[in-house]
Amino acid sequence: MGKIKNRWLIAASAVGIHISIGSVYAWSVFTKPLIQKFGWELADTQFTFSLAIFFLGISAAFLGHYLEKKGPRKSGLLAAIFFGIGIAGSGLAIYLESIYLLYLFYGVFGGIGLGLGYITPVSTLVKWFPDKRGLATGLAIMGFGFAALISSPVIVYLISAVGIASTFFIMGGLYFIIIFFSSLYLAPPPKDWVPKGFHATEASGKKRVQQDLSQLTANEAVKTKRFWYLWLMLFINISCGIAIISVASPMAQEYAGMTVVAAATMVGIMGLFNGAGRIGWASFSDYIGRPAMYTIFFAIQVVAFFILPTATNPIVFQGIIFLILSCYGGGFATIPAYIGDVFGTKQLGAIHGYILTAWAAAGMAGPLFAAWTRTVSDNYNVTLYFFAGLLVVALIFSFLIQRDIKKLKAKNLKTEIKAEPVTPVLEVLES
Repeated sequence: MGKIKNRWLIAASAVGIHISIGSVYAWSVFTKPLIQKFGWELADTQFTFSLAIFFLGISAAFLGHYLEKKGPRKSGLLAAIFFGIGIAGSGLAIYLESIYLLYLFYGVFGGIGLGLGYITPVSTLVKWFPDKRGLATGLAIMGFGFAALISSPVIVYLISAVGIASTFFIMGGLYFIIIFFSSLYLAPPPKDWVPKGFHATEASGKKRVQQDLSQLTANEAVKTKRFWYLWLMLFINISCGIAIISVASPMAQEYAGMTVVAAATMVGIMGLFNGAGRIGWASFSDYIGRPAMYTIFFAIQVVAFFILPTATNPIVFQGIIFLILSCYGGGFATIPAYIGDVFGTKQLGAIHGYILTAWAAAGMAGPLFAAWTRTVSDNYNVTLYFFAGLLVVALIFSFLIQRDIKKLKAKNLKTEIKAEPVTPVLEVLES
């Protein structure tokens, strides 16, 4: 037998990949320089980001089976190629002054790299951490949430020093190198591998280890109600979170009377809570279970969205916003572990890819609805109350999936009892 890889180095590799692809959240720092240089409209430049998120969801769905077939290393290397070409190619688009080439490279090629790079390390981590699924996926996806805090100042400096096109060339090469070398260490655990002390922990009863409810393929999973409950819950959670992100600054000025500078500072801090929520809530889900965690997400946000229009105190307003963003990030980080619990690890990457189409849909729906309601009303009240209502629906779904899970557990228990061998009475008497 070959030497078994260190699962914490697998986690470090996953963080490296997600910190690179998560730089997509720093797109806004390109917006103003592009408008000033070429005179493009804000909507035109923002569409680049929307297109990248759309292709993230679509490519995750279509390339999930490639991940399962070829393994995480080849999948990660392909992600490095697509994302590296996407970012470096954007430099060529800027050099040629073509926004359509920018859509092609950053939106399409970069988006495909995003989708494949997102699901590859996460699906691998779930298999390496059967005892700490929430913590493991939270670590990787926290990297995605925090990436903008790292890459934004670097990009701003490079733009001022070498120009927009060269910044894309440099960052594209850097991301390619990080993703490429991080992917080389990725590998699934050996068959039937468990971490040291795993069985002893189970036997002692000191800590209850979550058992997978089933082992389904992606095509089997999409035929279950549980899949669509998860899809809808993630769609609603992302739609509401993205809507808040897209209008946080003007909303803070309108409701809490914050200055432009103070509102901008709040937006920066939102990134911290987005990232912290990913590791914090996901780790907490290891103790209370994923179904309970999602119920808590929606219960918190229903209250938060209802009271936000009345929060005129800046501190209270920001506290509510930060709480919502932590739940938004936590929803991303908890869903891979939830998928593993419910559908098993047989084709987790492919199932996760299908689920992430909810992100593609929400990335379009959330900001567009927020912008539309603001244009047809005098304030954001309609937007907030509508999303509060949506979150009530998501809360109902969280109870429905719990009921479905209880039925499946009962069914599994009956199957186990029937499968147990019955010792003949005569044999017992003789002994």
